[in-house]
Amino acid sequence: MTRIFPVAAFAAAFALGGVALSGAASAQEASSEASATETAPEIVEMVKGDVNAPVEMIEYASFTCPHCARFSNEVLPQIEENYIKTGKVKLVYRDVYFDKYGMWAAMVARCQPEKFFGIADMVYKTQGDWIKAGSDQGIADGLRKIGLMAGIGQEQLDACMNDGAKLQALVGWYQENATRDNITATPSFIIDGKPYSNMSYDEFAKVLDEHYEDAQ
Repeated sequence: MTRIFPVAAFAAAFALGGVALSGAASAQEASSEASATETAPEIVEMVKGDVNAPVEMIEYASFTCPHCARFSNEVLPQIEENYIKTGKVKLVYRDVYFDKYGMWAAMVARCQPEKFFGIADMVYKTQGDWIKAGSDQGIADGLRKIGLMAGIGQEQLDACMNDGAKLQALVGWYQENATRDNITATPSFIIDGKPYSNMSYDEFAKVLDEHYEDAQ
């Protein structure tokens, strides 16, 4: 079943976040700022590895998806060691927003782009803790704690978590990507233009080896 987060619903999701995340700005103020923004903020493509690697692997994932956490914690480290660090593969990570908590987590991870993958790793490793906090405030606090542990200052973190214009741009960017690549579940992968579902490491290795050989 396709689960696409409507752009029109962004304000409602942010309204909850505006209250729970920091209180630095009201939800109404944040939404007004987003609406008043004439130029959408730039969305940085998160890339791990050599940008000129012969094989491109795009991962579509949600920070609240348990299967995505399992891939990040168990499969990705092996792919990184054997394919990304060796220059064979570059990984492009693209956020998927199925719920407001995944959006909040992305806002924290993207607060300092150079720290994105490190923060994403922390988010996935502790997913079982922060996602079960039991309330919007508890989840927001858990995500804020991750940002602070990653070295983001409190003031910058609050600004990132209440950036309505950035959130609106991210939701539009997500919908454009997900619609174009027909993403209906997470994690999903596009390897050199071909779609793949989640697999074991051995299956990924076979596919990546085939694409690498074809690229030579």
